[in-house]
Amino acid sequence: MDLGLTGKSAIVTAASRGLGLATARSLAREGVNVTINARSADALDAAAGHIRKEFGVDVKTVAADFNTPEGRAELLDVAGLPDILVNNPGVRQVPTPYDQISAEDWRYWLEVHFLSSVDMIQRVAPGMAERKFGRIVNMSVSFIKFPQVGFAHSHAARLALSGATAAMVRELIAHNVTINTVCPGLFDTDALHTNLHGHAERGNTTYEAIVQNRLETCPAGRFANPSECGDLIAYLCSTQAGFMSGQNIVNDGGVYQGLF
Repeated sequence: MDLGLTGKSAIVTAASRGLGLATARSLAREGVNVTINARSADALDAAAGHIRKEFGVDVKTVAADFNTPEGRAELLDVAGLPDILVNNPGVRQVPTPYDQISAEDWRYWLEVHFLSSVDMIQRVAPGMAERKFGRIVNMSVSFIKFPQVGFAHSHAARLALSGATAAMVRELIAHNVTINTVCPGLFDTDALHTNLHGHAERGNTTYEAIVQNRLETCPAGRFANPSECGDLIAYLCSTQAGFMSGQNIVNDGGVYQGLF
C-alpha cells in the first residue's frame, strides 16, 4: 500500500533507538524526510547515517532535550514546520509509592508527558491546518488503559495528554489534521530490558524469571519487534488514515482485555 507520504516531512523525538528509531525508519521507508531528536549526539548521528543509507531520504538531527522549552525551540529551528509530528517522551521511570511522589515529581512528569507534547502541538498544528495536511501521534503506554501501582505520576500526565488532544482534534480534523495516541506494550527494546532488570532487582528475583512472567501474561507469547510499532504509526500518518482521530490505540499482543 502506498501511504501517500513521499516528500512529506516529520519530526520524531527520542529517535536514536527503540520505538522512536523504528518510527523514523518506517516513515523514511515511505519517502518521508525526517528530523530526529535525542539527547546523545553520537547515537543520533549513527541512527541518521543508517536511515540515509537505507532509504535515501533527507535526515536532520537535533541533539537536545525535547522535554525543555529550549530543546523544543532548537528542534523547530532546525526542522521547520513539519507535516508529521511524533511526540515520544523517551524518559524511563521506576515505580514510586503514591505517598512518596513529591510536588517536584508531579511537575516534572507533567512537563515530560503532557506539557512538552502540548507545546509542540500548539506550535505545529496551525501550519498543518493551513496546509490542509497534518498527522500527530503521541507515544504513550498500554498501561494508560489499566493504570499500574507505582506510576500515578506518569499515568496522570499521560491521561491529561490524551484528554487534551482529543478536544484539540475536534478543532483540527476538518482541516485534515489528525491526532492519535499509540499505546505500546512489551516491545523488544533496550528500554524494556533495562526496566525488566530493574523489576528483578526490586523484586529480589532473576531477570530470566521476570522475562518468563511477562511472556506468560502476554497472549501473543512474545515481545514485539519495534518495527511493529513504527509501521502502525506510519499508517496513522498516511493519507488513508485521515478519518481516524482522537484514539488511544493499544498495541500490546492482547494483554489489555477491555473492549474499549
